[in-house]
Amino acid sequence: MTTSLQDGQTAAGRAAARDSPLTAQVCGAAQGRGDARDLAPAPWLQARALLPPPDGTRGCAADRRKKKDLDVLEMPSIPNPFPELCCSPFTSVLSAGLFPKANSRKKQVIKVYSEDETSRAVEVPSDITARDVCQLLILKNHYIDDHSWTLFEHLPHIGLERTIEDHELVMEVLSNWGMEEENKLYFRKNYAKYEFFKNPMYFFPEHMVSFATETNGEISPTQILQMFLSSSTYPEIHGFLHAKEQGKKSWKKIYFLLRRSGLYFSTKGTSKEPRHLQFFSEFGNSDIYVSLAGKKKHGAPTNYGFCFKPNKAGGPRDLKMLCAEEEQSRTCWVTAIRLLKINICRVEWNRLMHLSFVCGYGMQLYQNYMHPYQGRSGCSSQSISPMRSISENSLVAMDFSGQKSRVIENPTEALSVAVEEGLAWRKKGCLRLATHGSPTASSQSSATNMAIHRSQPWFHHKISRDEAQRLIIQQGLVDGVFLVRDSQSNPKTFVLSMSHGQKIKHFQIIPVEDDGELFHTLDDGHTRFTDLIQLVEFYQLNKGVLPCKLKHYCARIAL
Repeated sequence: MTTSLQDGQTAAGRAAARDSPLTAQVCGAAQGRGDARDLAPAPWLQARALLPPPDGTRGCAADRRKKKDLDVLEMPSIPNPFPELCCSPFTSVLSAGLFPKANSRKKQVIKVYSEDETSRAVEVPSDITARDVCQLLILKNHYIDDHSWTLFEHLPHIGLERTIEDHELVMEVLSNWGMEEENKLYFRKNYAKYEFFKNPMYFFPEHMVSFATETNGEISPTQILQMFLSSSTYPEIHGFLHAKEQGKKSWKKIYFLLRRSGLYFSTKGTSKEPRHLQFFSEFGNSDIYVSLAGKKKHGAPTNYGFCFKPNKAGGPRDLKMLCAEEEQSRTCWVTAIRLLKINICRVEWNRLMHLSFVCGYGMQLYQNYMHPYQGRSGCSSQSISPMRSISENSLVAMDFSGQKSRVIENPTEALSVAVEEGLAWRKKGCLRLATHGSPTASSQSSATNMAIHRSQPWFHHKISRDEAQRLIIQQGLVDGVFLVRDSQSNPKTFVLSMSHGQKIKHFQIIPVEDDGELFHTLDDGHTRFTDLIQLVEFYQLNKGVLPCKLKHYCARIAL
């Protein structure tokens, strides 16, 4: 009899929880859990639960629901221990708004800087990637997306900077920053980010590359890159580097060897024997940074420094500083380490997820290069598209002569329109030249032509030679990256600074006067231009005396 009574009490408690959601929620709120058996039901409720149903009355589902509603209305009110959580006895005690949504993502505000030190605060989800942040800033500022916009991590207290890869989570990068560190995120162009996929010969010079296994015949730079991506036969990068001794200010020149397992140095000359190789650094738990002021901050012998910095440590003592003899050597080391760094991260990920490893060296970088809009956050290619496409295949001929513009589909008509526009452009140029040469408008035209270039994004007013080189290096040592600046040695001349072959070259733009008219030239007057805009436009289309055409201009954008 006792057993049946206890069973009846348990059944009664379950019936009360089933018939009245309010009762179950109050019980859960009172005990900290949603268990209705922890609250004993009233005696009259126990008796009702033990009564058998009337004979022959089963009823339909609608009658049973109606009966339950009447039972709820007939129940006496139960004191609510949490009255502030509900507005009426028939509403849920805990509002649905108090619980986090299943698909909700936390939003955080990040600040991004541009080269002119202007900044912009952007609210982003917690799982946003670096590529998605670039996409947001491109859309907000109406820039053209040519896949060269990049997010940089800048550490001013130790003078380091690195490219944040497109697939990296920005919040993970910020989580490694110390509370007292004044680190910054910079948004600017980096034309060399994936240039090694296009022109690998500039990134892997022959004297720095060897192979762990025997190879038949010569290996081209493209084949070397393919080995980094997919082959089990991997190349080795080797050469002399200056290394800073741990805990000391002195630097020592040592022979280094880069393999997929890490960076090693030889204790005996250039020997590659295992007994002479000593481990220097690995890539799984550290990032590769470029030194911005190695001579000033770290006493480096050259300005081409880079270092390994652990992810969870930010002290200068934890840095492993290295220094190359020239920019091409540093670029080769940093590029190879980027490819190997991505590979090791994917090895760990596949091992944790119990998946077979099928991707080769740098495959993640290659996917970023081939599919720039594949993001993992809500700002992926499905929700963000480029403002404008710079592909020549997407350009169409348009006719704006009428009240409404139309697409010219006839190729013959499109060709004739192009010829007419070219002739009109030449007439404008001749008219400008004639106006410039007329006696009445000579002074006005000269003043206009002298100042018209100042509004161009490629012109930098009074910057030094070192500052020009720094800007070009920041935006990538790719052939054709250029800027125009005032000459510091000669106030009446200008200087064209450009990148070619991993080096920065400077060409003086000399003013030439002919019959009272002022022209600009790069080749001692053989080719003359009325202003700098005409000069730049010419060398963007023609190589001329330059080592290559002008392709990408360095500009200081503002956010």
